[in-house]
Amino acid sequence: MTRSASARRHGATPCPARTARTRRKSTILAPAHLLIAFQPRVRRAQPILTANPLPAPFIVLDACVLMSGIVRRLVLRLAEAGVYQPVWTERIGEEWRRNASRIWEIPPEVMAEQWADMNARFPQALERDAQAYEASLRYSDPKDFHVIAAGLARRARCGLQQVPVVQVMTWNLKDFNRSELRRQGLDVYNPDRMLAQWWQEGAGRMRDAVAQIPADYVALGREPEALATTLHRERLYRLKSLVARDAASAEAAQG
Repeated sequence: MTRSASARRHGATPCPARTARTRRKSTILAPAHLLIAFQPRVRRAQPILTANPLPAPFIVLDACVLMSGIVRRLVLRLAEAGVYQPVWTERIGEEWRRNASRIWEIPPEVMAEQWADMNARFPQALERDAQAYEASLRYSDPKDFHVIAAGLARRARCGLQQVPVVQVMTWNLKDFNRSELRRQGLDVYNPDRMLAQWWQEGAGRMRDAVAQIPADYVALGREPEALATTLHRERLYRLKSLVARDAASAEAAQG
């Protein structure tokens, strides 16, 4: 007598699984708690992390850069456009005012007004108490230690999480030991080199700023002249070439 027959004889219901095995292969089902435990986990989409854009570089404007009314107006317009953040000190301002007053025969009070206007337009530009940063300098011209120190002070005090780009803009490259500056995390360029680099990085803002140079020239009390002539006189040779190339491309596109 089989177990199923014995179970029916005693009034018991045979096991369904055992009965099913006589007809077909049974399907094994996992317990409910195991099904829950082994459900595949759905990974939540992680937010895409984008790096914070680098802040505009800090540029220490040497007094010799401020001497030209054309270059000074141009670089300050670019600062207002956000191309860079200007840095200077009272000593730089005093040197500029003294030399400009002597060479261009501008009354000292007029130079003082211009200096006050610059600081009003760029209240964060003035770096104070930078003399302590001169102690680490050895190989540049000691007369220009204060210019480099202004950049070092701004780099140390800017409060940015990312290490900022800090550079010196000067015509007197021979007075600045580039290796020494780079060891300190700085660099130095003349205005033409820096302006040309900015043009290549963003011609739109540069184009707008450069387009105002003829008006600047007339505002200085001079007769109108071609933009290329002014750029050449200001020793902005790279910038002059880029402007000419840009004008030629625009003319070709129209014709």
